[in-house]
Amino acid sequence: MEEGVEVPYEQISPETLRNLIQEFVSRDGADWGDAGCSLEDKVNQVLGQLKAGKARVVFDLRTETANIVVRP
Repeated sequence: MEEGVEVPYEQISPETLRNLIQEFVSRDGADWGDAGCSLEDKVNQVLGQLKAGKARVVFDLRTETANIVVRP
């Protein structure tokens, strides 16, 4: 069972948040539809999802890693 704690993205330093988003969007298997999107475009899309409440940052207590989760 995954034990995660939601972390408000506003409480994460801008540099750390950017690094987390870049890692998220560059993962193997990520489907971004238009392959012509730049990394910056993808980062801005995810940041927009966080601001709109469509995605959240979750810290996994077991693995001590942070991840971005898109809300269903």
